[in-house]
Parts: sequence; C-alpha cells; structure tokens
Amino acid sequence: MLLSLDLQLFAEKTEKATPRKKQDARKKGQVAKSTDLTNAIVLIASFSILGIYGQQMAIRLFQLVRSGLSDLLLMNLTEESVPTLFVGLLKEGAIIAVPVIFIAWLASLASNLSQVGFLVAPESLKWDLNKLNPITGAKRLFSARTLVEFVKSLLKVIAVATVAGLMLWSEKGEFLKLPQMEPLQIVGFISSLMIRMGLTISAVYLVIAAGDLVYQRFDFAKKLRMSKQDIKDEYKKTEGDPLIKHKIKEKQRQMSRARMMAEIPNAQVVVTNPTHYAVAIAYEAGKMQVPIVVAKGADFLALNIKEAAKEHKIVIMENKPLARALYASVEIGGEIPEELFKAVAEILAYVYRIKGTLSSQRR
Repeated sequence: MLLSLDLQLFAEKTEKATPRKKQDARKKGQVAKSTDLTNAIVLIASFSILGIYGQQMAIRLFQLVRSGLSDLLLMNLTEESVPTLFVGLLKEGAIIAVPVIFIAWLASLASNLSQVGFLVAPESLKWDLNKLNPITGAKRLFSARTLVEFVKSLLKVIAVATVAGLMLWSEKGEFLKLPQMEPLQIVGFISSLMIRMGLTISAVYLVIAAGDLVYQRFDFAKKLRMSKQDIKDEYKKTEGDPLIKHKIKEKQRQMSRARMMAEIPNAQVVVTNPTHYAVAIAYEAGKMQVPIVVAKGADFLALNIKEAAKEHKIVIMENKPLARALYASVEIGGEIPEELFKAVAEILAYVYRIKGTLSSQRR
C-alpha cells in the first residue's frame, strides 16, 4: 500500500512570514507578547504610587485595623454585628487600595497596547483538542522555549533573593532599633523598606522582561516562518494561479481581437506603415462628428488587418508617419485627435474620390 506524504512537512522554512500570514495569526490571538514585561511595568507603577502615598496608606490601614479590633472588643458580639463590622472594614480597606489598583490596571492596559495594539481574537477562545495531545505536551516539555522559561524563572529568583538580601543587610542597624520604636514608626519603616525593595526588584525584573520581549519576538517570527512553497501556495490563494491568470488574459485578448476584426468592414480606409503598423479608420458623415479608429495592430496583427481589409475591399493607403502617430496616440474606438485631423481628412477625401470614380465608371 502506497503512503501519501505531504512534502511540505519536510520543506525548510527559511522565509519571513508574509503580511497575510501575520494577519491570520493575529486573528487567532497569536502575537509576540511578553507577559513578564507587563508584570514588570505593573509592579513599577504600583510601587511608584506606593512610594508617594505608601506610608500614608500603611498608617491608615494600621489605624483601620486598630480601630476595628477596638470596636470588636467593646461591641456586643452578635450574628449581625460581627459581619457588619468586617464588611465595613473591608470597604474602608478597598477605598484605601483603590489608587494602587487603578494605577496597576492602567499600567497593564498601556503595556499590552504598546506590545500588540488593540486586539480582539474570538478564535483564541475556541477549544483546541491539540492541547490535550500528550505527544504535543511532551514536545513542549522538552522544547527550547521551556529551557528559556526555566532560565528566566531562575534569574528572577536569583534577582529577588539578591536584592532582598542586600537591602535587608544594609538596614540591619535599623532593625536593631525596632524595639525602641513606636508602632506607627515601625509601620512607617517597614512600609518604606518594602516599597524601596519592591521598586529595586521591579527595575531588575524590567531588565529581564526586556530581554524576554526580544526573545518572544524572535521566537514568534521563527514560528511564522514559511517555506518557498508556502509563499507560492499563498500567492495562488490570494492572487490566483499564474498559469490560469495567463490563460484568462490570453482568452480576453483573443475575444478583444475578434471584436476588433469584426469592425474592419465598417472602416473606410486602412493606413499602413506598411510592414509594421496598420490602423483602420471609420467615418460616416452625419452620424459621426469625427473619424474613429476601429482597429489597429502591429506586425502579425497588422498583416491580419490588411488581409481583412482586402477581403472586404477596404482601401489600404501607405503613410508611415500617420500610421505610427495613430497607433501610438489613439486607442481602439477612440476619436482622431485634432492635430491629426488634416492628415486623416486628406486621406478620407482621397478615398471618397476613388470610390466616386469607381461608382461613375460602373454606371
């Protein structure tokens, strides 16, 4: 039994993705995007706003918790009062946290828009059974991407541990003074340290994320690469098979030529080069304002026009300059331009004289 193999599976994908391939991938939600970059920007924005209002927020939260605990100790505990107290505390805490949440949301939105623009991809929500394929899963497990993700995670852990360790060590003197501090001072010190630590870690994370963005774009471009045959197939789908298009154009030329040849019997004269060009001119007094070109051709087509003219007893006249000028400046069905009126009028007058002479001789 013969096996049918798709040779495309073995074609080397060396060509950059075409705009259509990129557009199709985008419709499926496949874009070059670094989640780490978004996370880093969100962290920097969040810790920046905390750097401005962090200590105030920490003090307000501390006071909120302290007052809540005081109320809890003093109030009459019932099934209704306890939930009411905690709901009130949660609402107050949420109000305090709103600025940070809002800034984090804006940072996330800005990061995503800067990376991929506005994107709505319903196709990405469709269930893909290939995700359940164990072979595909195994390939992902031992892929270069998995290795990169592992190295990236390792770098993040090392960065966080190093920055946290160095900053905590640099503040060891302040930690020794904590027992002598007031509760609000302790809250202020710890919140300030956490914010500075968060900003420093976020800055290091941003450097790692920038490298990740470069890798994501490189890896995405690599995934979208196409073989030369892929590009040819895409061209056929979008523009049509070149061979078929050529045949259609040839058929159209033949039909146009046939229509043109059918108009030759209506001509009064054919002006020739004599070997290279032939232009058939028609004019009917009272029906046409100016003479028109009903047929024209060069070389072999010019020969066919002259043969058709002889067959229908159309006068053939040699006038090299006029034949060239008419062929170059007037399309089939077009009117004779003003600058050629005189030359064409002289030829038509001559034709009418010949026809008049022939008619009188016949009578």
